[in-house]
Amino acid sequence: MSETLDKLQARLNALEDEIEQEWDRRREAMQFHLDRNKVVFEQNVREAHRKARVRLWQFLKYTRPTVVLSAPVIYSLIVPFALLDLFVTVYQAICFPIYKIAKVKRSSHIAIDRQHLAYLNGLQKLNCIYCGYCNGLLSYVREIAGRTEQYWCPIKHSRRVKGPHLRYRDFVDYADAEAFQSQTMRLREALRQMKE
Repeated sequence: MSETLDKLQARLNALEDEIEQEWDRRREAMQFHLDRNKVVFEQNVREAHRKARVRLWQFLKYTRPTVVLSAPVIYSLIVPFALLDLFVTVYQAICFPIYKIAKVKRSSHIAIDRQHLAYLNGLQKLNCIYCGYCNGLLSYVREIAGRTEQYWCPIKHSRRVKGPHLRYRDFVDYADAEAFQSQTMRLREALRQMKE
């Protein structure tokens, strides 16, 4: 990686640290904290949340019929998502030890916690559980795929791709055969040394 890219990466890392500090400040302002990954709200916040909840019948009253009719289509995706979860988890369990790649911690990606918000009705809570699972699963799968790509083919594409995974920025430049030969083992070793 060039010196300019190293400097930009260092700035990006510093910004990510600042963002995490800002999230901590926001949690404090919203009067909740995490206690062993469990959300704990102040009493007055819990009461305000309960008062803000839109009852299910009111929620459904203002929902367009086409939205209700689309629900089975959305929820039918749980089958392929669950199968994806199963297959990727089995793949990682079998192959990562062989390649000596540190395993991806599933719970670091799948967060199901919004159902504890008292301002959501039952249907909204169910939707939040579903979205938390599906989007977290895609993050989990992406990290497993990213580590696999780093092991086998850590080369950037010839053109810019939208939203590459975080490992991509360390890949060697397209058409740089020398860097591919010299850096592949270093990138594989980095996968062995990883901590979640």
